[in-house]
Amino acid sequence: MDGNQYATDRDRFTTLHEAADTLLDELTERYQVERRETKEPLGPDEALVRTVRLIPRTPAAAPLAIQFTDPGLHLRMGWWWLEVLPVCGCDTCDADPQLLSRQLRRHALAMVDGGLWERVRRGMSGSWYEARLIGAGIEADREGPLSAAAARDARRGGFAAPVRWAPWPVRA
Repeated sequence: MDGNQYATDRDRFTTLHEAADTLLDELTERYQVERRETKEPLGPDEALVRTVRLIPRTPAAAPLAIQFTDPGLHLRMGWWWLEVLPVCGCDTCDADPQLLSRQLRRHALAMVDGGLWERVRRGMSGSWYEARLIGAGIEADREGPLSAAAARDARRGGFAAPVRWAPWPVRA
């Protein structure tokens, strides 16, 4: 994805970054959240990227983070939900920044409205997370493996049973 030699117009995703900034500003104005802006790595041994976190004033509501990458974004919601926009920035895949901007908004608003469920499942081969996002124009599922330490921390945090994150509190 990053540094793809087959992407001739990587700047076409500038509108996606602008849409993310607009969304973050709107959510900060409308909801009772703490906004934190930092530089963080996307993963181990990766470059630092601009990261904006919105943390609701109630712990029952899921946090949201947007990481600004080249060429797009990583949208993180709750504990495990990750949406990479675009999945690939090459010319062959030709992802449409306008469609991605609408997807970003749709997913974030579904989570803000309380449409994100998450839980940890334990099986014979280990533990994994399950997540579901439901909202206007979206119904999607995610799952993936968890390390033993991450599964233990999640179960201590109440994720042994499905957790439906609460809607974000609106500013008065």
